[in-house]
Amino acid sequence: ILYCNIGNPQSLGQQPITFFREVLALCDHPVILDKSETQGLFRIFTLADCKFSLTIVPLPHVIWLVAFCSADSIERAWQILDQIPGRATGAYSHSQGIKGLRDTIAAGIEARDGFPADPNDIFLTDGASPAVHMMMQLLIRSEKDGILCPIPQYPLYSASIALHGGTLVPYYLDEATGWGLEVSELKKQLETSRSKGITVRALVVINPGNPTGQVLAEENQKAIVEFCKQEGLVLLADEVYQENVYVPEKKFHSFKKVSRSMGYGEKDIALVSFQSVSKGYYGECGKRGGYMEVTGFGADVREQIYKVASVNLCSNISGQILASLVMSPPKVGDESYESYSAERDGILLSLARRAKTLEDAFNKLEGVTCNKAEGAMYLFPRIDLPEKAIKAAEAAKKAPDAYYCQRLLAATGIVFVPGSGFGQVPGTWHFRCTILPQEEKIPAIVTRLTDFHKSFMDEFRG
Repeated sequence: ILYCNIGNPQSLGQQPITFFREVLALCDHPVILDKSETQGLFRIFTLADCKFSLTIVPLPHVIWLVAFCSADSIERAWQILDQIPGRATGAYSHSQGIKGLRDTIAAGIEARDGFPADPNDIFLTDGASPAVHMMMQLLIRSEKDGILCPIPQYPLYSASIALHGGTLVPYYLDEATGWGLEVSELKKQLETSRSKGITVRALVVINPGNPTGQVLAEENQKAIVEFCKQEGLVLLADEVYQENVYVPEKKFHSFKKVSRSMGYGEKDIALVSFQSVSKGYYGECGKRGGYMEVTGFGADVREQIYKVASVNLCSNISGQILASLVMSPPKVGDESYESYSAERDGILLSLARRAKTLEDAFNKLEGVTCNKAEGAMYLFPRIDLPEKAIKAAEAAKKAPDAYYCQRLLAATGIVFVPGSGFGQVPGTWHFRCTILPQEEKIPAIVTRLTDFHKSFMDEFRG
């Protein structure tokens, strides 16, 4: 089986970032740091540049398997442990997350955007998904409350809106302009919903896009911010793919940076930004780390957000630590910087190559068109299926794109997700393909897909 169906990088062989894992390991078992024998061992082998070796270290009553860590990972672990009450990663933290880690994340946001960030605006969560659920729970009072959501969209949003009893107000991304987000479409959908008695409370924007892979231009973002300000909408900015940009002509800009650059401050626009350790070049999906930065809300609303966060006591501590590391990785001059930057760049450059290879392959298939892979981890090609294939799908009681994907799986072992799972313009058919399989497996995917597609189209043509 060739899994191209889910954004789960490490399940497909992507290696974790060494610095992140060293710090996590040391934080989770600080007794290693407390042993004078181990400290000496770390120092000796750091100087000898043997930080990736393994050895068995005998200590009183126990044998430790120790990975020799870099000096800056040891220093960072000490810093983090000093911020954790009792130095215990197995203990509950403050419901918003450990204060020192929120300080680090706020400093990282400030460095990224060039505008101040407040640690008290940060809520650490078990990945971005619980943060999204939290905001939907707070925003939605009844089915008369609507959330503007992109189509195609990541199904977390439609599911969360349904779970909390609200109404999804769809706005369609324009495939012809590279999945562009047109403010005219937002206005049209907003007015239509209001005419039906729906109170639209928020706008969801996924940038870079999932499943569509587009990266918004800064001018487009400014128009979106202005729209939210004029209409009094909360802007929910899903920015979990902010590190995944593959084309030189595009750059990630956070919506907070854009809104502040327009002169809008805390009192002008309500904005919630989501980040996760699951994506980017880190791909730590199983660690369940993430945060939301909540700005532009009054003290009364903030109190309710804190209450909802407190229901779950706190997010997991390993995820909190990783979120701080993601927003404050090694810097130039740190011992780990060269190895860290080599790992990061190697992953991102490989993802860019994989994206381009698959994009080119899709565009060579009969009846398939695929927009440029600008960012995120996915491609969302459109497939024009023959009428006979659509009728065969109807006979099998399946959506045509689901029928195609199931036939593909049975014939080749390649797993795609039908576009009907994400929403699409009625009468069009798509599928989502991740770019995550190991680079050496991409040619096999292309060959199998090409052969299957030709056979499928020959079977149903005419």
